[in-house]
Amino acid sequence: MIAFHIDKPDDLIDVPRLITASGLAAGNARLTATFTHPDGSEWQSQAVFNVGVDGRLDLSRDAPLVGDWEQPDAMAPVWSLRQVTVSQMELTQESLAPRHIDLTLEDAAGKRAAATLIQRYMAPGVTRREVRDDGLSATLFTPDAGGPHPLVIVLNGSGGGTPEQKAALFAAHGYSGLALGYFKAPGRPDYISATPLEYFADAIRWAQTTLVPRDGFIALAGHSRGGELALLLASLLPEQVSAAIGYVPSAVVHGTLRAGKPDEGRDATAWTWRGKPLRNIWQDNPHADWHAFDHPPSPGAAIRQAPAFVAVQRHEASRAAARIPVEQIAGPVLLISGTDDGFWPSVDYCAQIKAELIAANHLWPVEHVHNEGAGHAIGFPWVPTTDIAKIHPVAGVAINGGGTPEANARANEKSWRRVLAFLEAACLEWR
Repeated sequence: MIAFHIDKPDDLIDVPRLITASGLAAGNARLTATFTHPDGSEWQSQAVFNVGVDGRLDLSRDAPLVGDWEQPDAMAPVWSLRQVTVSQMELTQESLAPRHIDLTLEDAAGKRAAATLIQRYMAPGVTRREVRDDGLSATLFTPDAGGPHPLVIVLNGSGGGTPEQKAALFAAHGYSGLALGYFKAPGRPDYISATPLEYFADAIRWAQTTLVPRDGFIALAGHSRGGELALLLASLLPEQVSAAIGYVPSAVVHGTLRAGKPDEGRDATAWTWRGKPLRNIWQDNPHADWHAFDHPPSPGAAIRQAPAFVAVQRHEASRAAARIPVEQIAGPVLLISGTDDGFWPSVDYCAQIKAELIAANHLWPVEHVHNEGAGHAIGFPWVPTTDIAKIHPVAGVAINGGGTPEANARANEKSWRRVLAFLEAACLEWR
């Protein structure tokens, strides 16, 4: 009889698991993982292992003979899941529903065993509350333990929406997590165009007076355009922002790009401050070239637009005019990048930001988590990383974010570990 074991069958999504089996017949055994996404699509991963005479299989020790991953890795059946059927519905917001991943193991004698791995975004006792106070569009996640708690405000990128999953995970680790929507969110515009930064200042002010975070600690964590936004806000509001985390951020202000109103140019204003548009690097830039933005590297392929962002950086006057004044940030900064980022050159941006902070004798820690071979979609661990070319939720075109499934999975794990350590250290230093 096969004994199929998952050490933590039901836990948070960012918790790694050990998957083992015993009692297998010697020879080839096939492991299959299946998952039904909340949008109705089906996902699957497979691998074949050579089982020895001891009849044991340990995914953290044994490499597949063939399959969707190559190295020993207990969580590979999860991150290597590939979509095999189309979505049945379009989700309007991130799902917090627990993920059930069914594992089936068949040995060389045809004997079968099954197990289910459950991943959760919500820790026991964490509460979720929609916030519509003072014109805000946000969701607040609060830990079970008595507060007050330090606060992390989470910001999405050019896809818009409300980043509830990451905010819920921050709450699982003892922080109040505020998922703050600013476009394509309830009560907010459909596009990023001319978004007033006062909206975020109001959100921070609301958090200070309503939530009263522990020791007044408020960190901003943003991805892509949200990373640009987090650094920009930390620069403009240094007395209100305690720490900044930029996932694949920009070092300069950009235009609306793919997230603006249909009747606007891509170099149109994305951010305003005190009633005035912030200059972006694309405006009147002689090196602005949208070819890579519009043309895939080969017919039918997804667009890899990063070269357009490299080109526009060459005009020093435009770059200087659009540069985020990171030297004004009054707190620690964590930067996360991928060397194969297909969206924009996040490694170069992060290196530039770190160099500018060092040159300005920044008084707080600055860390750049450099993820070799990873692309643009770096987040939290143990999610499928195979969906590298995605349809942009505003522009409706397929963009190749870069990286490989394995490199992206490694980046998710490494970066999330550093994010949690960074926040813990920042909170201690802030006291």
